[in-house]
Amino acid sequence: MSITAENAAKIPDDALPRTAPRRLVGPTAWARENLFANWWSTAITLALGYLLVRYALSFVDWAFINAVWTVPHNAAGQPDTTACREAKGVGACWAVVTEKHRFILFGTYPFEEHWRPLVVCLLFIGLYVVSAMRRFWNWRLAVIWAVVLTVIGVLMWGGVLGLSYVPQEKWGGLPITLILSTFGLAFAFPLAILVALGRRSRLPAIKAICVLYVELIRGVPLISLLFMASVMFPLFLPEGVNIDKLLRAQVAIILFAGAYLAEVVRAGLQALPKGQYEAADALGLSYWKKTGLIILPQALRLVIPPLVNTFIGFFKDTSLVLIIGIFDLLTAGKTAIIEPMWQGFGVEVYITLALIYFCFCFAMSKYSAGLEREFNAHRRR
Repeated sequence: MSITAENAAKIPDDALPRTAPRRLVGPTAWARENLFANWWSTAITLALGYLLVRYALSFVDWAFINAVWTVPHNAAGQPDTTACREAKGVGACWAVVTEKHRFILFGTYPFEEHWRPLVVCLLFIGLYVVSAMRRFWNWRLAVIWAVVLTVIGVLMWGGVLGLSYVPQEKWGGLPITLILSTFGLAFAFPLAILVALGRRSRLPAIKAICVLYVELIRGVPLISLLFMASVMFPLFLPEGVNIDKLLRAQVAIILFAGAYLAEVVRAGLQALPKGQYEAADALGLSYWKKTGLIILPQALRLVIPPLVNTFIGFFKDTSLVLIIGIFDLLTAGKTAIIEPMWQGFGVEVYITLALIYFCFCFAMSKYSAGLEREFNAHRRR
């Protein structure tokens, strides 16, 4: 019932609804409680604020105000880096990025065909966006993945539809990073689910195989698996049989990611109350219906944060393929500054690479946070 002016006059002042005091809620109250609660907290806040402002202003001067964005070219078409050398560290030399951005993004892929890996990167991003939309979480998503991945293969390899053939040895940069991470996690996730279910199986043989796989793979670093896949594995193949190096690295990443993801999924299965299993059994459901419709959805909902944390880690770990000579994004960036004229400007390149990695990882983090809030909304009621 709304309170009118006539009724309000009859109600005691202490019974009328009042807004919360500003000193108890809002940004001012939060700052008073967390930043200026006492004298030493105030001193630390002021000191950190001073350092933050000082270094932020220094970074702005270096990265923007005194930066060199472009350099002229001589008669032979070679860039003249005199302006960057004269800056002497006072300003950033972003010209190294503007001059080498194609090599950083696409590696040794033929220059005149760079539009193809560019389209591939856009297709991957579009595939991620579509996969994040819940209205596509049905059979249509599998069809979309199959079509998009087929188009990506045609664009990268070529040899059909009038496209020139480009061998995998010339692939590099961002497409390689996206290919390794996307295929690695896409195949590792279902493998991890099967292994996690196998570790909880009552059949001793299946459980022993899954335990052996997980403990063996998790007991060695990813670098050793990549080295084995690149150097040792070809020694056991029959003469004349050769498997592409990129495919061998992809399989190593899938096996490694599958072992780690299996433990995350197993943790979700163990976290479910025993009553969920008993209720599913009481309904008379088969093992696969019970697992697919009741147990597994709830288990995955519980482990969204560690799952995405593992995804982010393996997306960055694809940079380790440099030890077997595959030109991923990080390797292409390191190679771009080998030329003598660009030596000494690696900070600018690494900052650019860090921003690219940050964009992908931050997007995964924000999406997982929203997904977790949506799936666990009933727990806050």
